[in-house]
Amino acid sequence: MSVYTPVSEVELDGWLRNYSVGRLTACEPIKAGIENTNYFVTTTQGRYVLTLFERLPAEELPFYLHLMAHLARHGIPCPAPIADLSDQYLGSLNGKPAALVTRLSGGSLEKPEAAHCEELGALLGRMHLAGRSYSAYLENPRGPKWWRFAAREVRSFLNKKEVEMVDAELQYQAEQRFPDLPRGPVHADLFRDNALWDGPRISGVVDFYFAGVDCLLYDIAVCVNDWCLEEGGAALDPGRTRALLAGCQSVRPFTALEQAAWPAMLRAAALRFWLSRLHDFHLPRPGMLVHAHDPEHFRRVLESRVAVPTPWIA
Repeated sequence: MSVYTPVSEVELDGWLRNYSVGRLTACEPIKAGIENTNYFVTTTQGRYVLTLFERLPAEELPFYLHLMAHLARHGIPCPAPIADLSDQYLGSLNGKPAALVTRLSGGSLEKPEAAHCEELGALLGRMHLAGRSYSAYLENPRGPKWWRFAAREVRSFLNKKEVEMVDAELQYQAEQRFPDLPRGPVHADLFRDNALWDGPRISGVVDFYFAGVDCLLYDIAVCVNDWCLEEGGAALDPGRTRALLAGCQSVRPFTALEQAAWPAMLRAAALRFWLSRLHDFHLPRPGMLVHAHDPEHFRRVLESRVAVPTPWIA
């Protein structure tokens, strides 16, 4: 659990008077996430999620909140921000920027099957198409510039082999150029715990706070590197990978350039999450009940993608 900024029921009840959502009846810290402080909030009128933003620059927050509002208006099952009585999505609570969004029903999947992956791929395709009309711009905040920063920050914690591996992959990625790949707003963190399911259908996609503008293929690679792994390993399961890509293809056909860039994009997605987990593990922020993921998992995933380049299998 990550709770950096505790919020009492009295404080929250007072803050909610800035909204037309009724009176507070319950609040509960959310036992997931490592970037922000999150609470489930129940009022006399509905169920919501409160987020206090711990690290994101205040000037970037409107991009995320308005993106969610835009996607929700276009039928994507994502949290819809709630405007306060001044018609603002972003407020302040206990000295931190804060937002209230709708709470979606459903639960996450630990072991997705091919049908789930195909459903996810189709949703990604719809989300990418809906994002084309979103006019705000924010470069992927965890893109190549951040990779280099994080690599410098964690370098002293790595052994010789790991340093060599990071340096080699940064060099490889610096040599890749994708100017002609389709781009737009991407979720960039759509792991299994960020998708909610109600039976065989996705009922919600949550946690857009790593979103930004990047290659749409990168968003798909992030998903494949989590949803399509062989059980207990780092290699990709061909059946689930094929299903996820087929789901995307059914909504937004891939270009030949995307197919050619696929092996490099899988490596880029693995590098990003290895570096971020290394950073969170070795350089944690002071907090209460902070949860950090094991970085070793994505080291193995990157190692697997480098050793066995993954061909396009849709």
